[in-house]
Amino acid sequence: MKKFLLLLILIVISCVTTDDYDVPQTQVPANVNIEGKEISLRAVKNNYDEETGDIFTFSGDQYFEGYVISSDRAGNFYNELILQDSPENPEAGIQILIDENALYQRYNFGRKVFVKLNGLSISKNSGLIQLGKQNRGDLDPITPSEIDEYLVRSEIVEEIIPQQIDIGDFSAAFLCTYVELDNIQFNRNLFTQTNSTFAAETYDQFDGLRQIEQCGSDDTALLSTSTYADFKSINLPESSGTILGVLGRDFYDDFYVVQVNSTEDLSFGNERCDPKFFSCGKNTEEGERIFFEENFAEITNENKLDPLGWTNINLTGGEERFVDATSNGNRTIRISGYDTGENPLEAWLVTPPIDLSQTQNEVLSFDIRASYDNGTILQVYVSDDFSGDVKDANWNLLEANIPMGPSNQNATVFRNSKIDLSCFDAEVYIAFRYRGRDPSRTTTYDIDNIKISVR
Repeated sequence: MKKFLLLLILIVISCVTTDDYDVPQTQVPANVNIEGKEISLRAVKNNYDEETGDIFTFSGDQYFEGYVISSDRAGNFYNELILQDSPENPEAGIQILIDENALYQRYNFGRKVFVKLNGLSISKNSGLIQLGKQNRGDLDPITPSEIDEYLVRSEIVEEIIPQQIDIGDFSAAFLCTYVELDNIQFNRNLFTQTNSTFAAETYDQFDGLRQIEQCGSDDTALLSTSTYADFKSINLPESSGTILGVLGRDFYDDFYVVQVNSTEDLSFGNERCDPKFFSCGKNTEEGERIFFEENFAEITNENKLDPLGWTNINLTGGEERFVDATSNGNRTIRISGYDTGENPLEAWLVTPPIDLSQTQNEVLSFDIRASYDNGTILQVYVSDDFSGDVKDANWNLLEANIPMGPSNQNATVFRNSKIDLSCFDAEVYIAFRYRGRDPSRTTTYDIDNIKISVR
């Protein structure tokens, strides 16, 4: 009977489950004593040669100290540890590749860690300086059996004070550091379709990239969420607020991204700061008669637009403007700041005059497609007093359905906009305004099927 009771107790104990994932109370030496020379994290990173791109392997007894600012608890970081050199006002941060899950249990947020460098190698991938183990010209993660050989936990856990910066401040100096972005909201077009989750849409293959914008400026960036994160299916907040996260680069090293440890790093609840849009009303039912139409099928060179009364101009002194393009046999008008070297780049495409004095219930319609998207930088306007100089006209901003396309490839799907123009009874001009900056804001847009229908 006693044996049966003992067995029953053991079974009950072994079947107990818990949701308590606090950091294990493992023994951490009160005074960490590491042999060798301490060097700064900045000095560690300086061993990587940007010009040659060669992997550098450390030798000798050297180490540096850092503070953990990443957490894989929610699955948004994987097989990596991000350290910065100070809990406040850091000068440098770095990514350490580690082939281990649940790193947060030993290396929790704010934990001071000593990293011994002898035998580790440094390289760069996806725009980030990395530490790992060299293997035939590649950088491999530190294996589980090697972790204690290279990483030493301190008993110290510091409060990490984020650096308060604006999106416009993003630079390599802030990479792999913990930042705070205030007055942030997600682009309003994310809430008009189905892509309102962090990373659970059908086109999210590895990471969900969601555009954020800073109130009071034209600056935008992308929040990156792994499709393995446990919060990937949560809807994005529609209000504005603050984001805390690690500044990084996208997989292709094309633009900056912000990566949060969990949804607890988002504090939203303030009013949105969307621009004020001009509106004639809510009539978007197209009429049977097409009063104006341009599908660009005959525009084999953008210069053919000029004799048709179009205005196609670069306002910032560069050469880039809207050009003809063909994709899958369909001809469009395209604009992109990529590889132009123009910073800033402002280009306008304005239709010929469209006389609405003899018509009623006019509806404007057009299609737009976005590719290689790193920010929504296209706007659509209407004016009834344009006379050839876009700077002298009064332009009314229209609430166009500007798409957000894939970040690393051509898009195939156009998004249509229908806008009520029934309150105009004179000549009007429709304008497409592109405001980019190479290399940070270079989204490619294709415009097609511009038309005004009447009833």
